[in-house]
Amino acid sequence: MTSHGPLSGKVAIVLGASRGIGAVTARTFADAGASVVLAARSEDALRALAADIEAQGGTALPVPTDLGDEASIEALVRTTVARFGRLDAAFNNAADGHMPAPLAKLSVEDLDRAWRINVRGFFLAMKHQLTAMLASGGGAIVNMASTAGLQGVRGMGGYSATKHAIIGLTRSAALDYADQGIRLNVVAPGPILTGRIQQLPEERRAPIVRAVPMGRIGTPEEVARAVTWLCSDAASFITGTTLAVDGGRLAGA
Repeated sequence: MTSHGPLSGKVAIVLGASRGIGAVTARTFADAGASVVLAARSEDALRALAADIEAQGGTALPVPTDLGDEASIEALVRTTVARFGRLDAAFNNAADGHMPAPLAKLSVEDLDRAWRINVRGFFLAMKHQLTAMLASGGGAIVNMASTAGLQGVRGMGGYSATKHAIIGLTRSAALDYADQGIRLNVVAPGPILTGRIQQLPEERRAPIVRAVPMGRIGTPEEVARAVTWLCSDAASFITGTTLAVDGGRLAGA
């Protein structure tokens, strides 16, 4: 861990930190010098990650959090400020429900569950993060969406709708707070080598790779570096944008 990194001296929350892109981003934030508050439902996974970060010389605080519960989110932000005195950055990463089905076969229950986490949960997270950042004098929030939030996806209408909503919510909030020292942006990954894709047999991965102009699947580390950059002062004049981390997949869309 470095004391001179791009997030040196900053305090950051990572939601969905227990695995995948969230866990990798938490490590990357710590490597960049931030004190990292780890949030997810799995307390054991958070404690293990925090111990690993601290063994490498970083600072990490695990806080079990339910993104569907406003009281839990409020407690997360309150705990962060009580421990570190401020909040400078946040990565909202939790997601639920790919719901692979054409629209007429999509259940209301599946849609409501995904909306509760992917949209309502992000709204609640931003609401309380923004309040803390206003008190701290500014900050940066990055929300996780997907390239499915920038285009239609066959058989994924419900999931795609939630990702479009995240982008719209972020852009509007970026305008609300642009003159108050708070930046809000979105990362929209394409295919990334996390659990879902890792579990696919090679014959099902091949067409995914062929659809990416760079000819490969992205890594969680590449997404984490993009998030870290957007949270850093290097991106100080960037707000309300959506950064596709997709190997060029949307360039020809």
